[in-house]
Amino acid sequence: MRTFILFLFLLGTSLFELAWAQPKEKPRIIVSTDIGGTDPDDNQSMIHLMMYSDLFQIEGLISSPFGKGRKKDLLGMIDLYEKDFPQLIAHNKNLATPDQLRQVCKQGTIPEAPYKGYSKPTEGSEWMVKCAKKKSKQPLWVLVWGGLEDLAQALHDAPEIEQKIKVYWIGGPNKKWSVNAYSYIVEHHPNLWMIEANATYRGWFMEDENAPKNMSGGAYYENFVKGHGAMGADFVNHYKGHVKMGDTPSLAYLMVGNPLNPEGESWGGRFVPIRRSSRTIFERNTTTADSIPAYGILEWRFKGPVLPISKDSTCFTLEVQNQQWPGYYLGNGVYAVRYSSKKPEVGNYVLHSTIKELDGQKGAYVSTVPWPGKPTKDDYPLGKNWYSDLPNPALFLGEQQGARTISQYREAYLSDWAKRWAWLK
Repeated sequence: MRTFILFLFLLGTSLFELAWAQPKEKPRIIVSTDIGGTDPDDNQSMIHLMMYSDLFQIEGLISSPFGKGRKKDLLGMIDLYEKDFPQLIAHNKNLATPDQLRQVCKQGTIPEAPYKGYSKPTEGSEWMVKCAKKKSKQPLWVLVWGGLEDLAQALHDAPEIEQKIKVYWIGGPNKKWSVNAYSYIVEHHPNLWMIEANATYRGWFMEDENAPKNMSGGAYYENFVKGHGAMGADFVNHYKGHVKMGDTPSLAYLMVGNPLNPEGESWGGRFVPIRRSSRTIFERNTTTADSIPAYGILEWRFKGPVLPISKDSTCFTLEVQNQQWPGYYLGNGVYAVRYSSKKPEVGNYVLHSTIKELDGQKGAYVSTVPWPGKPTKDDYPLGKNWYSDLPNPALFLGEQQGARTISQYREAYLSDWAKRWAWLK
């Protein structure tokens, strides 16, 4: 009997490992990135993507920046890859060529979406629509490393693509800056297949108690990256070589695991279906007595003068923690602004405006975890294919919800990457 039980255990283990190791059809992907913008971790993630380009059908690389980032930042990273390409292809002949990558680089939106959540088509949003409409038995995976503006625009212009795409979005801070585009998508496309990773992704760079020391902090750069080609030389320019790559979980999700099962194990995390997205609307200034879920939509609406200006006109700013968001005129003397906290926090805000009734108004709020928190009447209802961070307290890493579902694989995914860096010795 013991022998039989041991056999079943070994068989189960082998099948589990086999399921992860089986070759599969290369996923079709588009990456929307804010590379060159406010966070240099996209440069690290871009290096990782190019070094693993043999595993994917890369149909688009879209620059959707916050700040100064542009398509040229993508092209600059491809130039580095080109310098290392002869050595890389000697080890793996299936890697994408530099020219193949250049051909699919597109410029996305530059300004953030207005209150309505969409604006005008861009080269990037139109390319997204074109790729989504291709005849294929596979879905198009849209991996969003920054804001949702181009995705929102694509869905607005061609809502039928909702059925042809699957989205993995690195939310959190990006949700804070892309709050209007998010609100459009969640309201008008609640049945979209979406992984909204607001905190889980942090497990890629936050170290748990089992993190290997030779891959800790800057040690990974010193031990595996330094002195390895043009990309290795560039890596230290971003976070001084410390591994962050907060967007890479979207790619790793497709590398190891079953991407059609977000509730299963993967290098990109494990998620839970959610049937509502948290939103709280206040028609007054808030105080620290007002608690809302972190990552939820916090919307303030204010009364002011009736003005002869078009709806969605920007006419005040919300300042929170020394950062500013545009506020909009909704018509009939109503003004509104949305915000989303990137983590649990106690925040203070103040309004700035040439409209005297708005200028100087101030308040505070408290955001807490777990997301999506307690239901409210303002929540956005969702369909059955929207997934987000697991609320299980045992899976938190610090205050980051679900992060342990990635951090547990740190040694595996960084060791695998180290093998590819060795090609550039």
